[in-house]
Amino acid sequence: MGTHEEKARQLFLEGYNCAQAVFCAFSDELGVDQETALKLSSSFGGGMGRLREVCGAVSGMFMAAGIKYGYSDPKAKDEKAEHYARIQELANVFKGQNGSIVCRELLGLQQKQDPPVPEERTPEYYQKRPCVDRVGDAARMLEEYIMNNEA
Repeated sequence: MGTHEEKARQLFLEGYNCAQAVFCAFSDELGVDQETALKLSSSFGGGMGRLREVCGAVSGMFMAAGIKYGYSDPKAKDEKAEHYARIQELANVFKGQNGSIVCRELLGLQQKQDPPVPEERTPEYYQKRPCVDRVGDAARMLEEYIMNNEA
């Protein structure tokens, strides 16, 4: 298990949401202080505020990739296309391993949205939810991507 994977899993087990766990696992080396990283990624847990859309672990991975590789010039079409290709590659790797990047599909939920109040983090919660594994997957995938793409 890579260091980012371990850190992401630990953060999730401490009670941070899936997006926070992944993004914060990379925050130090990306130059983002932990409080800012936690606040920035806080909206993306539960598939974006428990809407059960894009998995928060995937969103956290994308946010970290954006800080590491993203573009800032709105006219930089080549950089934009290159970055979107990178994001699609990461999404495809995650989807290939897990079958989807959509929270409700990963959890096998029928409803499209949950109430805003999160479930208590009990041993039963962790037994029925694969989230800690998806958080680990996303962190490991991004770490591998970075290692394979460093010049």
